[in-house]
Amino acid sequence: MPIRLVTGLALLSTGLLAGAFGYGAVNVATTFNVVPLDVRLTFHSALMQMNGPVMQTTMGLAALSSVALAVLARGTHRHLAGAAGALAVASFLITRFGNVPINGRIKVWAVTTPPADYATQLQRWETFNVVRTLTALAAFVLVIVIAARMARTAQADHRPALPVPA
Repeated sequence: MPIRLVTGLALLSTGLLAGAFGYGAVNVATTFNVVPLDVRLTFHSALMQMNGPVMQTTMGLAALSSVALAVLARGTHRHLAGAAGALAVASFLITRFGNVPINGRIKVWAVTTPPADYATQLQRWETFNVVRTLTALAAFVLVIVIAARMARTAQADHRPALPVPA
């Protein structure tokens, strides 16, 4: 029973992480590119302030639940869950050491003037954003594979035996 609960939590948290990053990459980041720079910088700063605690919590839950699933699982499922945990941690590290420092600069630019190379730095932020989105999505896919295999195995274990021909 605990493995089913942990699998559900891993599905939920990796799904939320992939969904949040996916929405941000497809909708928010592309919108950033079509609004005036001052609007982007102001909105980006406000969004990151709100996103900080929510996304850190989601990344932490995704990593912890995937690692817990790896501890509880056996065989291939253990390896897949471990990989999902590593990918969730990678999303955190990319965010922490890639996006967050640029977010700090964007906050300053929102109230001052962006430097001459601001476009290059914003492009780096977008690259980090795409990479962390892909790592989160890959983690979610791995947990889906585990859950689907577990469901298939459980279904096979509960199938009535076929009658033996006489």
